[in-house]
Amino acid sequence: MPALPEDMLDQLFVTARTRNGWVNEDLPESLMRAVYDLTKWGPTSANCSPARFAFIGSPEAKAKLKPYLAPGNVDKTMAAPWTVIVATDPKFYDKIPELFPHNPDAATWYSGMPDGGAEAAFRNGTLQGAYLMMAARALGLDCGPMSGFDNAGVDQAFFAETGWKSNFLVNLGHGTDKDLFPRLPRLSFETACQVL
Repeated sequence: MPALPEDMLDQLFVTARTRNGWVNEDLPESLMRAVYDLTKWGPTSANCSPARFAFIGSPEAKAKLKPYLAPGNVDKTMAAPWTVIVATDPKFYDKIPELFPHNPDAATWYSGMPDGGAEAAFRNGTLQGAYLMMAARALGLDCGPMSGFDNAGVDQAFFAETGWKSNFLVNLGHGTDKDLFPRLPRLSFETACQVL
């Protein structure tokens, strides 16, 4: 498999930025479906795929989300064309027979854990949230990932019936330079890595 060209690496990682300002535009639901259709191919342990995504695009859904946002996250979230609640399904293992058909008993690997698989769900669901951001960038969108919201309130407002648990939010759209922070430093290989 060849390496991606440098301009693609820039789009995905090097020059990509966390956006706070957004172009005022309508982006179709079909684009959000395309983001998910790429996201779903990212690997998870035993293909468990515990992440669940609520794509918030309507004015009514945005208004429902607004009371649970930290004050500093309100304006940018209301301005973004879409906001995704990245969540996990605590009962994700119920889908294992479908997702891991060669060993449907793998569901017990998670359901039998003392925490009911919560740690595995959180780890793999967070990983899938990162895939979502890479998929969005690959499709030409900017991302504004954030915490800074009332998880319990969001869970009650959006997931009372499903039991899903919110993890973090990602604003999606075409970003502007409004409130864009200067590029911040990153740790060097020597500081962050070991070669053993």
